[in-house]
Amino acid sequence: MFRAHLLVWTILAAPAVAQSLPKVPIPKENPLTAEKAILGKALFWDEQLSSDNTMACGTCHRPEHGGTDPRAHRNAGPDGEALTEDDGFGSPGTPIPRAGRGSILDEVLSGNRHVTARLAPSNLMAAYAPELFWDGRAPGAFRDPVSGAVRIAKGGALESQSVVPILNSAEMAHPGRTWDDVVKKLRGAKPLALASDLPADLRRALEARPSYPELFAAAFGANEITPERIAFAIASYQRTLIPDQTPYDRFVAGERDALTENQRRGFRYFRGLRCAECHSPPWFTDHSYRNIGVRPLSEDPGRAAVTGKSEDRGKFKVPSLRNVGIRPRFMHTGEFSALNSSLRVYRFPRRGNQIDPLLNHPIHANPQGNDQTPLMDFLRHALTDPRVVKGLPPFDRPKLQSERQQALAKSK
Repeated sequence: MFRAHLLVWTILAAPAVAQSLPKVPIPKENPLTAEKAILGKALFWDEQLSSDNTMACGTCHRPEHGGTDPRAHRNAGPDGEALTEDDGFGSPGTPIPRAGRGSILDEVLSGNRHVTARLAPSNLMAAYAPELFWDGRAPGAFRDPVSGAVRIAKGGALESQSVVPILNSAEMAHPGRTWDDVVKKLRGAKPLALASDLPADLRRALEARPSYPELFAAAFGANEITPERIAFAIASYQRTLIPDQTPYDRFVAGERDALTENQRRGFRYFRGLRCAECHSPPWFTDHSYRNIGVRPLSEDPGRAAVTGKSEDRGKFKVPSLRNVGIRPRFMHTGEFSALNSSLRVYRFPRRGNQIDPLLNHPIHANPQGNDQTPLMDFLRHALTDPRVVKGLPPFDRPKLQSERQQALAKSK
């Protein structure tokens, strides 16, 4: 009894140290300009960037869902068999053609798609990350995807990440797609021709420059379309997506009533339960890689596939908790569909498997207990930027053709 009271006192007495987000780091080789950012926004939301006009970058990264993918589909896992213990949830990608089927639309509406091995992570705090993807395989040193030459020495993880899905046959490409194919397609494409309900900034940009060569000329001084420039533009747009107007941020800025008493108590729980050791304010991540025992090491090597180090087996990037309250699924496997249920991992971690030393003593956070309410309130509401939820600039976006098609199919 005494120890339980001591734990509660320690949690409630934990100092509520708070900070504001620093300025976004921008590599000197790719200075941020309005022209590059608006070109990047067009590319990010254009389904024509995929081989078959069904996938945009934004298909898997929707702001109203915390920068993640609401369409999570079950994947078969390492054993290749559906509905077995190693299944997870990934993001649906390009359609898989089947003999005897009709159009691409038939395949999309039937759900016959490739599914990524891991759930799409949020992109909304990606501007601060030294590496990207769950395993960090997109490094800070960005290389031109054609020549292999280093174009950004440091701080170019967004550029490194942005070029990968475009040629990935499980995400945006048909097998064998090349950068020549991508460039040729963009030269002749009308920007965002498949989208509707364009935000005002995109409408203005396309009224002034209605072709991709013109948009590239405005952004880079010449109308040549290259993979490097595609990466520079998409990364520039993503560096504008900073969710720094949460109640937490207003509280840090001196607005005392921005957090309720319950949320302030939840923040003290957050620190007292040691959550902040990995999910460190103000980013609510420390950008490290941890094995918290979600699944057996045999299912996914995680960071070790990048570093080649056995001690990195099963480690995955610690995600930012900003806007976590509006995400539909959690962990790299996507196996949790409720935020409170994902906390069970920390209370009952899978033993062995090089688990992080932090969990040698499980975090005593009970998802069903009354003491959990302040913590859930803090995570769900204090860290959510209302502009993200409401789709206000810079988080406004067009409506995708695939969204309209899905809505039409459901209405029939």
